Amino acid sequence: MPPFSILDLAHVPEGGTPADALRTSVDLARAGERRGYRRFWLAEHHNMIGIASAATAVVIGHVAAGTRTIRVGAGGVMLPNHSPMVIAEQFGTLATLFPGRIDLGLGRAPGTDQRTLRALRRDPNTADTFPQDVLELQALLGPLQDGQKVQAVPGTNTNVPLWILGSSLFGAQLAAMLGLPYAFAAHFAPDALMQALAVYRERFEPSRQLDRPHVMPTVNVIAAETDAEARRLFTSAQQAFTNMVRGTRGLLPRPIDDIETYWSPMEKAHASSMLACSFVGGRDSLRRQLRDFLDRTQADEVMVAAAIHDPAARIRSYDILAEVQADLAADLVPMGDAHDRG
Repeated sequence: MPPFSILDLAHVPEGGTPADALRTSVDLARAGERRGYRRFWLAEHHNMIGIASAATAVVIGHVAAGTRTIRVGAGGVMLPNHSPMVIAEQFGTLATLFPGRIDLGLGRAPGTDQRTLRALRRDPNTADTFPQDVLELQALLGPLQDGQKVQAVPGTNTNVPLWILGSSLFGAQLAAMLGLPYAFAAHFAPDALMQALAVYRERFEPSRQLDRPHVMPTVNVIAAETDAEARRLFTSAQQAFTNMVRGTRGLLPRPIDDIETYWSPMEKAHASSMLACSFVGGRDSLRRQLRDFLDRTQADEVMVAAAIHDPAARIRSYDILAEVQADLAADLVPMGDAHDRG
């Protein structure tokens, strides 16, 4: 049975503040740790009033300090926004403070709009050098080489595990070529999931970090005591994605009783397409949905996002999911060794 992990966007809910979101992140990480989730990742987004994890390395340190054993990392750092040297220093410092607990997922997208990218003082063309930047970062986090004049302190020889994140075939090909684990963002861009996993597995080349392919799709899971309550909680995400279609990003909306009153047919089609890899329901419904997903993907791990407005309901959703995972582990046909190679 593959382990499950948590992706947290540090959502700022309607009626809440960024401070509330950051406190909720620690509460959720502690709950996930108690429930046996393997990783707790945070994502880099800029100029979005509904997401409080822009300073991703800082928030990772905050969460890691508030937990004891769960791995904490970036899902991910958008490397075109930064120099590899700075990221090596940041994550080398985190790995020094929290040995054996830090992951570094790397994305090629800027995670923001062009105006904000200019405010970050980055060249929009830096995404073109993403593969070279990954290799530079990997070297800075690796052993000190003879004659090496520039090193990250802390950072050198911390060997922070790197992951390639993606929602297209580009990331799959790069992760395979570099022999790195691969996380696919099916929680908002599910269309190429199966093709990307196939390409990654077919082209994978073993590396010092990883000897065989290791895939971790990210999906949305909204769990509650009943299917009806889960569907109602899911309307927060449905409204948020509809707002993205409208170009009006904001705070995470409160759930509503009838989503059909909120979106137009066009908006419904677009938002539902982005949210197609979402599993919503009570225990029995989730058990069926997740069993099918695991059979289809043969995932080594699964990372779970849950855009739920109420923090208590969000923690409860992950509690229920942990119970469903335990049930699946009892009856799922073994799918191979899913030990931690990341």
